[in-house]
Amino acid sequence: MTQKNKRVYNSEARDAQAVQTKNRILESAKSLFQTEGFDRVTIGKLAQSAGVSMPTVYAIFKSKRGILQSLIDESLPLNQFKALVEEGKLEKSPKKRMDITAKMARQIYDAERELMDILRSASVVAPEFKELEQEREKRRYERQQETITRMMKEKSLAKGLSLTKARDIFWALTGRDIYRMFVVECGWTSDEYEKWLTQILINSLLEVV
Repeated sequence: MTQKNKRVYNSEARDAQAVQTKNRILESAKSLFQTEGFDRVTIGKLAQSAGVSMPTVYAIFKSKRGILQSLIDESLPLNQFKALVEEGKLEKSPKKRMDITAKMARQIYDAERELMDILRSASVVAPEFKELEQEREKRRYERQQETITRMMKEKSLAKGLSLTKARDIFWALTGRDIYRMFVVECGWTSDEYEKWLTQILINSLLEVV
């Protein structure tokens, strides 16, 4: 093996090992957060469970907040999310875009379902995690502006509905809490939630003819 090939091989091996370490820490974190509660899990306990050192955990995630952020970010594969976003941008029918929106919300929250209790407990016991949730919701609200602005330009918004109110309604109806109440608390299937969300978005936002 040449020196160059050896360096490439060693680099690839280190990268693979780093990914395995990160995934092992995340799996341990999810398990511990669910069984012991977010506030009771220390970085030391997490490191021991994952079989790594505390400096390794800090080097990868910086803090418990960083771990929770990674769990959220990796719950739904990025390529799957981007595919739905692109599908929505290409779709010309406002009604079909609402269907894609409902599908996206369903897939995101289905993927996050195991984390929902963790997220709720974290936001209660630690103010910084409430801030994390607020930041995520702010980003979601801002991302949705493009969809509502497009609907206003094409004159598909319901009569009398302002851009601001339409954004507020869109943001509220597609939020995690509604999914949690219907699917987790009331026992709806994900299909039932998606179908309901599609229809309520159409009825609430579109000028139906």
